[in-house]
Amino acid sequence: MSPFDYICLAAGLVAAVAAIGFTLYYHTKTKKILNRASKMIDDAISGSFTESVFDESLLSSVESKLAQYLSSCSVSSKNLAEEKDKIKELIADISHQTKTPISNILIYAQLLCEQDLPEGSAQQAAALSEQAQKLSFLIEALVKTSRLETGIITLAPKLSELQPLMDAVETQIMPKARAKNIALKVCDTFEKACFDPKWTAEAVYNIADNAVKYTPRGGIVELSVTAFELFCKIDIKDSGIGIPEDEQPKIFTRFYRSPHVAGSEGVGIGLYLARKIVSGEGGYIKVSSAPDKGSIFSVFLPKEP
Repeated sequence: MSPFDYICLAAGLVAAVAAIGFTLYYHTKTKKILNRASKMIDDAISGSFTESVFDESLLSSVESKLAQYLSSCSVSSKNLAEEKDKIKELIADISHQTKTPISNILIYAQLLCEQDLPEGSAQQAAALSEQAQKLSFLIEALVKTSRLETGIITLAPKLSELQPLMDAVETQIMPKARAKNIALKVCDTFEKACFDPKWTAEAVYNIADNAVKYTPRGGIVELSVTAFELFCKIDIKDSGIGIPEDEQPKIFTRFYRSPHVAGSEGVGIGLYLARKIVSGEGGYIKVSSAPDKGSIFSVFLPKEP
């Protein structure tokens, strides 16, 4: 090899070594910055984030902006936690302060209805009792919903048999079904799913209550369970007035009342609460309906957490 070849070879080796060195340096520096950014995020999540001093490089500028963003997020998180605590206190106060007066109104209204009153006064006493019951239901439903939304009440899903849930709903809804001469059929099941027994019973009852409410006298309401690979489905089927397709997405919103049922009792919060409960357990609700052809509400509960 000529001297020129040796020079070229040496220059190539030097360039290769320099390239490897630069790559290792850049990789190490990038890894260090990513580790610092990762630690910032971890500290922000744990609530222990504090901003540090950075140099004037471009990458450090990015770190600084990330630090400022995380600082503002940390402040917002603390403010949100404080607001949540205030809401919890407010809900507790409302629940406590309204419980006794409403109970007293219900008691006195009932006592008044039992008296030997003139016809006009008896009707007024009955109306007072009915409105007091509606007010009691509304306050109770609002408090439950607010507690779920703010995390005061947490759902505790666990693997449980579905038959006790179905029996509990049947026991609750049977008096209303009998009063309207509605045939209530609850199919037996041996299936299990993952759900909170108390709150899921309330969710299914709210749907079944609507089924009885909007089914004409002499109709049919049926509850059944079907098992799939990942979910168990509870169907609440009725022979009621049905729901137009354009209204079906709206019925799960809070306080929504269809113009077709404006004359019926209700406050429009039962289905909203039902969906809130079921979705909080990892499940979902579907509805299939058409006017004058009844409705099928399907509650899907996961078979595993």
